[in-house]
Amino acid sequence: MNTQPQRPIINAGDHALGGGTMFALAGPCVLESLDLAIAIADEVKDICSALEIPLVFKASFDKANRTSAGAGRGPGFERGLEWLSEVRERVGVSVVTDVHLPEHCAQAAEVVDILQIPAFLCRQTDLLVAAAETSCAVNVKKGQFLPPWDAKHVVGKVTSAGNPNVLITERGSSFGYGRLVVDMAGFRDLAETGCPVVFDATHSV
Repeated sequence: MNTQPQRPIINAGDHALGGGTMFALAGPCVLESLDLAIAIADEVKDICSALEIPLVFKASFDKANRTSAGAGRGPGFERGLEWLSEVRERVGVSVVTDVHLPEHCAQAAEVVDILQIPAFLCRQTDLLVAAAETSCAVNVKKGQFLPPWDAKHVVGKVTSAGNPNVLITERGSSFGYGRLVVDMAGFRDLAETGCPVVFDATHSV
């Protein structure tokens, strides 16, 4: 008899993600140009197709939490959504992007398949609820300050607003200043949220 618990699955655009099957959220951190976004989307689509891995193309229209005020943030909300819509249509991929304000959620959800909550905003109730109420899938990046066993409260804010399509992403925890380490044992705590767990290794690497 198989006693393994059933792995959770969420719906995101044309994909059912989870269920113990690997998938990828991949792309540039932030949009730089439409042509570059399309080129990267084409490349990662080919890689994921060869590996038979579902792909959701990831790029942000705005990185609002940069360290410096002079750092590049992206093309902004309106133009960024236009570019993401172009990528989705021309390359034929599902798309995920960050949202930083509750008022951005509904409009962004018309273009993308997953709304992503940045790590620093993972406890912002109004943002989580606004994202949930779009019925779009929601990927919450666990803040580096958040214990993995507290992620259930973050997920609960989304699901209590009537949206079961939630992913939770581990991106590392603060170890002193300027260092992120991954608590591998924390993946079990994250799995207990009942959501598929994403591992963003880029920060800790």
